[in-house]
Amino acid sequence: MPAPVYLITGIQAAGKSTVAQALAERLPRSAHIRGDTFRRFVVSGREEMSPNPSPEALAQLRLRHRLAAQTADTYAAEGFTAIIQDVVLGDMLPYLISQIQTNPLYVIVLAPTPESVAQREAARAKSAYGTFTVADLDTGLRKITPRLGLWLDSSNLTVNETVDEILSRAEPQKNKR
Repeated sequence: MPAPVYLITGIQAAGKSTVAQALAERLPRSAHIRGDTFRRFVVSGREEMSPNPSPEALAQLRLRHRLAAQTADTYAAEGFTAIIQDVVLGDMLPYLISQIQTNPLYVIVLAPTPESVAQREAARAKSAYGTFTVADLDTGLRKITPRLGLWLDSSNLTVNETVDEILSRAEPQKNKR
C-alpha cells in the first residue's frame, strides 16, 4: 500500500517551504518535493509565469505539475510520504490533483492574510514577488482557486502549530478520476 501524498500550496511567502519541511521532518519516511525545482531544470527556453502568461508559460507550468505529481507518486509507491510544495492557484489546483494517482492525497492551502504575507515577505532575504504583488496572488488564491482540501489561515500560527493543524484536521481529497 502506498504512503500518502500531501500537497501544500498557497501564495509566495505563505510559509509553504517551511511548513512542508517541518511536516516532512515529523514523519518517519518522507520526501519534500519542491515544485519550483522542476521550473529551474529548464535551462533554455523557459517562459516565466506572469499576470498574463503565454501559452508556453502555461504549458511549462502544467509540465512542472505533472513532474511533481509523478515524483510524489513514485516516492509514495516506495513507502515515503511525499510532500509536494508549490504555488498552485486557480484551475491549476484541480489539474495537479488530477495528476496525482496516490491515495490518500491531502490538499493543504495555506491562506494567511495578505497583511501577514507582506510582513513575512519584508522579513525575507529574498524577494518572491517580481511581476506579481501580494494582492494579485491573494486575489487569485481567494477568488479563483477552488475550495479543495483544508484551507488554513496560518497568520497567527507558528510553523509547529501549522503542522499540528495539518496532521489533526486534513482529510483525504479524492482524486478526480
